[in-house]
Amino acid sequence: MRKLISGMKITVDGKFEGPQGYAEWVEAWSDDYGVMPEVDACLLGGGMYPGYEQYWTGIQNEPDKPAWITGNPPTPAELEWARFIAQTPHYVLSRTLTSALWPNTSFIRGLEEIAALKQQSGKAIYLIGGARTTASLIDAGLVDELRLIMYPLIAGEGKGLFATTERCRGLELRKVQQLQGGRVSLIYGID
Repeated sequence: MRKLISGMKITVDGKFEGPQGYAEWVEAWSDDYGVMPEVDACLLGGGMYPGYEQYWTGIQNEPDKPAWITGNPPTPAELEWARFIAQTPHYVLSRTLTSALWPNTSFIRGLEEIAALKQQSGKAIYLIGGARTTASLIDAGLVDELRLIMYPLIAGEGKGLFATTERCRGLELRKVQQLQGGRVSLIYGID
């Protein structure tokens, strides 16, 4: 069975998004979780996908132009991720979206389709988000591993990553790594 790996950037108080509606503390959206060698598919929620597609299409088409979320030119790691995802199948969990600009994009309508996707042969699947999708898939027992990059700040207001999670889940700490700028990488297995 394929693993479903979720990766999220959060604050110490568990926020993935600040009061402005985005994670203003994140300087780049590259693969800081080390998933590229391990995955061959990406999964996103329907609420997140349009912005994700727009952000990465902009970087792919104009790699020297500042990205619209960060206001900075893409980092070398973001350019590497942009090349990787251009060739990687994407699955979008949505009951309403029916079209995408990216040709390797398919739509999934329910949790049973994600469970079936995990049964197919292949590498792990990277669950990129958003938070509601991540919480619902954790509640459904479909997420196998949680990779967090914790930023050394308290956001206060904003959206909590686990705010909509309904079930208690045990986590098994698999790896801790201190990163630059006081960030910490945490990898958990989910019971």
